[in-house]
Amino acid sequence: MPQTTLYDRTGKNVGSVELADALFAAPVNAAVLHQVATAQLAGRRAGTHDTKTRGEVRGGGKKPYRQKGTGRARQGSRTAPHYRGGGAVFGPHPRSYEQRLPRKMKRLALRGALTAKLGDEAIKVIDAFGLDAIKTRDLAGVLGALEAHGRVLVVAPARDQTLELSARNLPTVEVILADSLNVVDLLKADVVLIEQPALARMEEVYA
Repeated sequence: MPQTTLYDRTGKNVGSVELADALFAAPVNAAVLHQVATAQLAGRRAGTHDTKTRGEVRGGGKKPYRQKGTGRARQGSRTAPHYRGGGAVFGPHPRSYEQRLPRKMKRLALRGALTAKLGDEAIKVIDAFGLDAIKTRDLAGVLGALEAHGRVLVVAPARDQTLELSARNLPTVEVILADSLNVVDLLKADVVLIEQPALARMEEVYA
């Protein structure tokens, strides 16, 4: 069973904590990670893009000029795509980019991402943040003491308004619930900072 250091809010080593084999000693399948991350990012797209076809743009109705006798190619409408202001050809229209994946595949990717982060020494466990008030400075001080630099993903066991509001003004810090983990946020984080009570919730949901 893998272990990692347990820190307090001052960055002091206060012991060690055991991590679940199912989450932190899982196989890392790069192909599955890529597929799940791609599907997740695709699902975030709004898909509201739209262009007008020749039947939707303004104008048309009358032929631009008579059919014969002008020496020019025949034309039926000013809304044709080759006219300025005409309709778009094969332009995008509203659609869903959702990619449905098996639940087992998404769980495998999540476990693999956690295992990879542990292998990169990017996972740190803190016993508690201990924030008494909503102060970004206090949270920044805790992160500094833990040497959590770059993009930081904070995994909380439950909703904590003090923690969430304190992190709101830190552009590189994101707070996520232990039962709402996802592959993209894990992969893009430089440091995954987990509150110790969140480990049990993660094991309950994903193991």
